[in-house]
Amino acid sequence: MADKLTQQIVDALSRAAADPSGVPLVAAKAEPGLFPAVPAGKTAAQKAVADGLLKATDARAKAGRELYTLTDSGWAFLLAAANPKQVLEDFVRVLEARQGEVNDLLAVARRMADSLVGLREAVGRVLPKVVTNRVASEPTSLSPTDLADTLLTRLTDWAATAGEDCPLPDLYRRAGAASVGAFHDALRRLHDSGAVYLHPWTGPLYALPEPAFALLVGHGVAYYASAREDSGVRIRDPGMTQNRAPSPAAV
Repeated sequence: MADKLTQQIVDALSRAAADPSGVPLVAAKAEPGLFPAVPAGKTAAQKAVADGLLKATDARAKAGRELYTLTDSGWAFLLAAANPKQVLEDFVRVLEARQGEVNDLLAVARRMADSLVGLREAVGRVLPKVVTNRVASEPTSLSPTDLADTLLTRLTDWAATAGEDCPLPDLYRRAGAASVGAFHDALRRLHDSGAVYLHPWTGPLYALPEPAFALLVGHGVAYYASAREDSGVRIRDPGMTQNRAPSPAAV
């Protein structure tokens, strides 16, 4: 019994010497260990630790288990009890296994590097096209004066073709404003100068389409605009818009 116990300890010390980073003391189902997970193996493990042949490291295995390495006493016990040639052969086998693992990792790293190079090349081909399309699709930024002039022109064109006040979402899309904020600022300046009329939405607010383009002026919510004619307020057809009041009064 003592010889079997000693042999188990020697074999465990040999495995520990070949893996100085640390090995779990007792094997588990998914993880190797220095001693087999049987009663005799656990007894040998307890003795090796109690005799100071193995010590726990600060590191932990993936499952949170303690890792053990040889102590100086463990090295002395191993060299005295084992055939040095056998210990060396164990080291060689471990080195060969580690070399295979390193080669596999290097192959994976090379494939990842090649993949990254391919992705960079693909991005280099696609990115200029995306940037060109984005720039082409973005509205031209107009100065406040140019934007106001553009709004007046678009309102005049709208009145000539549609024969009714222009909804603010349509006016925004036709004007090429850089942002809704700039669009609203230009409308307010035109309204304050008397160049345009801003007409209210008179239906329920929950039914307001595209509310982001509506403009709060005074106590009303403006949703339509029309250019002011030199002769005064333009008389509009009372029934031209369903959700507006028939009165031509502006906000």
